[in-house]
Amino acid sequence: MSNLTTKGIQVTVDPEYLDDSSYPDKGKFVFTYHVEIYNKGFHQVQLINRHWIIMDANNERREVKGPGVIGVQPIINPGESHAYDSFSVLETPIGKMYGKYEMKNLKTNELFEVRIPAFKLVATYVNN
Repeated sequence: MSNLTTKGIQVTVDPEYLDDSSYPDKGKFVFTYHVEIYNKGFHQVQLINRHWIIMDANNERREVKGPGVIGVQPIINPGESHAYDSFSVLETPIGKMYGKYEMKNLKTNELFEVRIPAFKLVATYVNN
């Protein structure tokens, strides 16, 4: 599990390898990850955009950009959180992800960046 706090917004990511959905002989390694975004600040915020960097062991880099997460642009009140699950497919059993969210302070309308902590994606059998 990885977590990082930027400007009062804590992002925690917990990845997991999905053995039953992966096909190592075909270069398909499936990982899921649970994200929790917790507002430790004093103002209501809204997640506007996401930007993920996904790297595999071959140094192949992919970027995923777009509005919100999982089709929503959640509003997060102080002391509350928004959680969601997503997944990524790699061609190698090891990789990493990191990124950033663009957030909006709904009191001031200020846009600001919140970093998503880097986390490793490792197929279970690699650790054994």
